[in-house]
Amino acid sequence: MSLIGLDIGTTGCKAIVFAADGRILSQAKREYPILTPQPSWAEQDAEQVWYLAWECLREAAADGKAKADPPRSLALSCQGEAVIPVDANGRALRPTILGMDTRTVGENQRLCEIFGADELFRRTGMPVHTINTLPKLLWLQANEPEIWHAAKQFLLYEDFFLHRLGGQAVISTCMASRTQMMDLASGAWAGDILDHCGIDTARLAQPGPLQGGPVGVLRRELADELGIKGEVVLATGGHDQACAALGAGVIAPGLAMVSSGTAEVVEVAMSSPALDDRLRDGGISVYRHVVPGLYLAMTLNHSGGLLLRWFRDTLGRWQVEQAAASGQDAYDLLLADAPAGPTGLLLLPHFAGSGTPVLDTRSKGALLGLTFATTEADIAKAILEGLTYELRVNLDLLRAAGAPIAELHAVGGGARSSIWLQLKADICSIPLRVPQVTEAACLGAALLGGVAGGEYPDVTAAVNATVRMKQRIEPRPEQTAAYAPRFALYERVYPALRELLWQC
Repeated sequence: MSLIGLDIGTTGCKAIVFAADGRILSQAKREYPILTPQPSWAEQDAEQVWYLAWECLREAAADGKAKADPPRSLALSCQGEAVIPVDANGRALRPTILGMDTRTVGENQRLCEIFGADELFRRTGMPVHTINTLPKLLWLQANEPEIWHAAKQFLLYEDFFLHRLGGQAVISTCMASRTQMMDLASGAWAGDILDHCGIDTARLAQPGPLQGGPVGVLRRELADELGIKGEVVLATGGHDQACAALGAGVIAPGLAMVSSGTAEVVEVAMSSPALDDRLRDGGISVYRHVVPGLYLAMTLNHSGGLLLRWFRDTLGRWQVEQAAASGQDAYDLLLADAPAGPTGLLLLPHFAGSGTPVLDTRSKGALLGLTFATTEADIAKAILEGLTYELRVNLDLLRAAGAPIAELHAVGGGARSSIWLQLKADICSIPLRVPQVTEAACLGAALLGGVAGGEYPDVTAAVNATVRMKQRIEPRPEQTAAYAPRFALYERVYPALRELLWQC
């Protein structure tokens, strides 16, 4: 039996068919736009996302390898927090309001006045932030009453897709715990919070069984369209970063994933939720893992690989041309002459404002220590150093707040950079492991489907059967010592420059 993992991301979707041993049999991907009809708004056409995701499923299922081992289960990994008002047929009534949308400042103020930021974090694990689903619903309630009253339900992408695929809108407890509307301890909708906000739980998808639980089967007409004769079990999936953590083997307390893509995300597994005030103040969310009995704390750096891409495309054009002519990687060329140790530069990677734990949208990037001897390679490595210093700031806070971290599992595009991986090990003084399959979100979703379909008895067995590590990177004590005073200086950069950066 093969397994389909369908990932619905913010800017694109991907469908991958995996063999039961974790090998990729086929895959397809599509991209879609983010709409900005007004400043601070971020929306998306959910019907277009559905259409393009279905194209991915058809393309992946049509591959010869997938046909030779027909899929028997499907689960989703989805972007979180986005909300879609739908009619009785599950059709979107307006564009999706995405997690990155920041229109709900006023609604968040109202929530703080009613409940208090401390109580909301204690109950739901979600700090007060514009990313959350709850203030988005309050905004719809106040600003689009015709949509509010016309909507049969308010869904996220996971339950939106499950409704289309199998006829029932079901949401995983993992995804539901990202909304600020679920009681983190009980795993049920927080009825008192919702009642006070005028939100009927009947208008939300019902939380499904434990992660990896079956919630139905793919509609027969859809299975026929995919060319699949047997039943395809549908399963609860989860938040994309939680699914990626599962696909990276983060299934025990003390393990953590660092996903370095456009942004950089850390997910730390815990046996019980750490709801320390420092996490609340730093905007670090705590929610349910897709692994039963575990919780995750999540940090976010908005820049990540996007900062490297900016440097490559603006200041590394020669290397881009050279790479195209030689078949080499442009980033490898940019870093070819980088120093072995610290650069002597300090780069503040707040090019899109700061992420956790500062959460300063007015902050900006900065580069200190330039001389006439500074080279392109120095700056390229300084970018990696700055991103890694920011990673360490978040790891140190997580540890101090009661989330021990023994090792990091690295996924995403950044996991292909040996220099960056070693920097993370050295600066953060922590070992890293790199899985063979870097499409961790799709794999994690597929494994949940495999549990639901009976291929594996539980998620631990699923990971043991499929997740293999190809590399382990150990911190080098001499480099850790060399970077320690540089990190101490880095911690002083933002406080010293904050007010100046606000005026730039």
